[in-house]
Amino acid sequence: MQPGNIDKEGKSESPDQAKTNLSPQERLMAAGKTLFAQNGFESTSTSSIASRARTSESQLVRHFGGKAGLLEEIFNAGWTQLNDRIGSKVIAAPTGREGLLIILKTLTTAFQRDEELARIYLFEGRRIRGNEHEVFLSEGFVSFRQLIISLVHRAQADGSFVKSLPEEALVSALIGCAEGMVRDRLIARRLDKPEQYSPGDMHKVVDAVLSAF
Repeated sequence: MQPGNIDKEGKSESPDQAKTNLSPQERLMAAGKTLFAQNGFESTSTSSIASRARTSESQLVRHFGGKAGLLEEIFNAGWTQLNDRIGSKVIAAPTGREGLLIILKTLTTAFQRDEELARIYLFEGRRIRGNEHEVFLSEGFVSFRQLIISLVHRAQADGSFVKSLPEEALVSALIGCAEGMVRDRLIARRLDKPEQYSPGDMHKVVDAVLSAF
């Protein structure tokens, strides 16, 4: 069981009390994240989110403009934390290849630790929505992808990657490698099937893939 927060008088709060002390906006994000991960975006109603967050649908509309806006904010919050976490590590990497290895290992580790965010991103992040058939990409993911691109450039410049392969193909292959392994583990878990490889195995595969370039 997760411990609660400690109040100003040193008394321990239960998880339910801690959630109550969050702002309506924070409770809506927490509720949306859980319900989107459990039921998917389309099957989650605004009323169920508001009910779980102990607030009203009008608060959801006020803070996020609707369900799509809430999902976008959940994505951006998750990607911002990840991008902040890897920023300093990447700068210190001796080569572009080492920087990419750090990013991809950090990504797979983060998704292992936060399965709700992993499920939302991997199963809802690229789905076509609305009548305009738009594919939504969060600002946080766009920033993450730009970081991958910059490191591919760096790796090709410092000689740790070959220059003959197209940049876009490299970026897609590297992101797809990490995403695919995490996604298949999540699917196996959801279907109550044994997982065929460990997080350590994923890190070894990422290393092997990078070595091929």
